[in-house]
Amino acid sequence: MRYAILSDIHANYDALEAVLKELEKENIDEYVCVGDIVGYGAEPDRCVDRIKKLVVACVAGNHDFATIEKTNIEFFNTYAKEATLWTRNKLSEEDKQYLKDLKLVEDVGDFTVVHGTLYAPALFDYIQTTFDAYLSLQVLKSNLCFVGHSHVPISFFLDDAVTYSVEPEIDLKPGVKAIINVGSVGQPRDDNPKAAYAIYDTEQSKVWVRRAEYDIEAAAKKIMDAGLPEILGERLKYGR
Repeated sequence: MRYAILSDIHANYDALEAVLKELEKENIDEYVCVGDIVGYGAEPDRCVDRIKKLVVACVAGNHDFATIEKTNIEFFNTYAKEATLWTRNKLSEEDKQYLKDLKLVEDVGDFTVVHGTLYAPALFDYIQTTFDAYLSLQVLKSNLCFVGHSHVPISFFLDDAVTYSVEPEIDLKPGVKAIINVGSVGQPRDDNPKAAYAIYDTEQSKVWVRRAEYDIEAAAKKIMDAGLPEILGERLKYGR
């Protein structure tokens, strides 16, 4: 089986379509989303519609739940709050119900998906250090978990100790647990503005984190034209 793993689309339809176009060349069997379909970008409705028709599984991100008021936006920054309130008015009741029905953790095939952490998925904490990873690796029942949330591709492994790698090609070793952050389709934050996504091949026991170019100027203009904060479009140009 070959899976495409997508995360943190953030209502950036231009980035999503560019990624899906690249994936057409990859003989993908099934698509999975690791959350945050909406938030920040100008086309949440188109992204929700595309994802719900495409994926075999999708988990909730904090922006997904914030949009349907299942997560408090008190601690969101000013721009995230504004985007959330705007998104609430943009989505149909059907779209909102789709987000409301999303689970926090899903098992797909031989792997697990969660937006933030496995040890406390409803809190939407980040996995950014080996200690953060250790807490989730301890409760991981499968040997592989895909996460998002930080928008930064990085992999953590538990063997004798927890190690990490930022290499784009990951070999999965028998008996070694792995948590892989696939980065962000719609708002990368690793100083690389190209859309990030991952491919998991079960037969080869490999994961590849790939990047796709897309029309960033078009996505930024849509954000401005929608009346959303200009910075949400500007940051796309720098991958921050």
